Parts: sequence; structure tokens; C-alpha cells
Amino acid sequence: MRKILRTRAGGVCLAVVGLVLMGFGVYRGEMSVVLGKAINICMECIGIG
Repeated sequence: MRKILRTRAGGVCLAVVGLVLMGFGVYRGEMSVVLGKAINICMECIGIG
């Protein structure tokens, strides 16, 4: 497994899989959920929320 990940083809495959999964998440509307959670966490850290 390590040998596959160290090759250029392995890295490209992982990058493509990551992009496909990110696209699927955007398609499902998960981007707004993650953004909302990030805003809440930031507001709690600052002390506003």
C-alpha cells in the first residue's frame, strides 16, 4: 500500500477521488452545513455567540 501511495499515479488517483467526493458533498448541499458549523465555532471562540 505504501508503495502505491508514493507513486505519481497513486497521488493523482487520491487527488481525483478527493475532488469527486468534494463535488458530491457540494451537490448534496453539505457545503452550507459545514459553513454554518464553522461560523458557529468561530463565534464561540471570539466570545460573541
